[in-house]
Amino acid sequence: MIWTSEDVARDQVRRQAAGLTVHQVDHAVDTAVVRVRETREELRSPVSRGEFAPDPEELADRWAALLTEWRRVAAHLAGSGAGVYDGDLDEKGCAWAREREERRSAVLRNQAAWTERQREERDELQVELWLGAAAGRRVRAAAARAGLTPNEVLAQLGERVSVDDDGAVSVAPFTPGRTAALSEER
Repeated sequence: MIWTSEDVARDQVRRQAAGLTVHQVDHAVDTAVVRVRETREELRSPVSRGEFAPDPEELADRWAALLTEWRRVAAHLAGSGAGVYDGDLDEKGCAWAREREERRSAVLRNQAAWTERQREERDELQVELWLGAAAGRRVRAAAARAGLTPNEVLAQLGERVSVDDDGAVSVAPFTPGRTAALSEER
C-alpha cells in the first residue's frame, strides 16, 4: 500500500482546510471526534455488515488520522496567530505534501520501468536450437575465432536478421565479435 491512513488524512485535510477560519477548523475537529467515537462503537458492534460496506477498522483508522491532522491544523493556526488556514504557510504540511509527491513520482517511475521491462520480456525470444553437424562446426569455428561462445555468435546472428516485404529472411555478412553489451554481461 502506497498511502497510509495518515497520508490520506494529511492530504485530505490540507485540501479541505484551505481558506477555513479558526472556527471552521474547530468545527472540523469536533466532527472528527464524533466520527472517531462512532466508528469505534461500530467496531464493537456485533451487527452484520453488508457486502459493500466499508471496512470498519479501516474507517476507524481513517477518522483517527483525520482527527489527528485536524488537531494539528488547529494547533498550527493557534501557534501562528493566523485567522485563516493557508497551506503554503504550514511548513509541516508543505513538507508532508512534498514527501507524498516524491513517493508518488517514485511509484510512477517504478511502474513505468516495470511496464517497460514487461514489454521487453514479451518481445524477447529464448530458444533451444539444434544445428546439424556441418552448421554446428561452422558456428563453433566462428565463435572460437571471435573468442565467443556459440550462443553469443547465434545471438549476434539473430540481432542482424532482417525480413523483406515478401517475408524473405536474410542476414548481411558480418564478423562476430565482442560488443559492449556482451562485455558488460560477463
